[in-house]
Amino acid sequence: MPSEVDRGQTRDVDSSGGPIPADFPQPEAQGAVPGAQPKLLLVKVGDSYFPPSTDTSIEERHGVCADLVSQLTPYARKKLALHPHWGTEGLEARLLEAIEKKRWLSGAEARWIVQRVLEGL
Repeated sequence: MPSEVDRGQTRDVDSSGGPIPADFPQPEAQGAVPGAQPKLLLVKVGDSYFPPSTDTSIEERHGVCADLVSQLTPYARKKLALHPHWGTEGLEARLLEAIEKKRWLSGAEARWIVQRVLEGL
């Protein structure tokens, strides 16, 4: 279980062995079940039940996002060189729109990816 860390530090490692940054988005457990009794939201994996955002699922999500950052950074450099009039703000808007259209990731993950790509320019 990851411990609380300050912003800018890392927690655990992803499946590729790289550290997961503290600012990587954590999915929020959302569920609605009617009734007055308290409920516990769990996800069934095989024959076991786990909290919705397990360390393994966060590691997998981070691995996917980190891979996209590594692919999009050279692409963003190329696009910025071809269209310098866009500036980083225009590039940021275009990247975010393109990623969100795919619906592969959450909005928070898409924003994290774009931020990382811009940092790598």
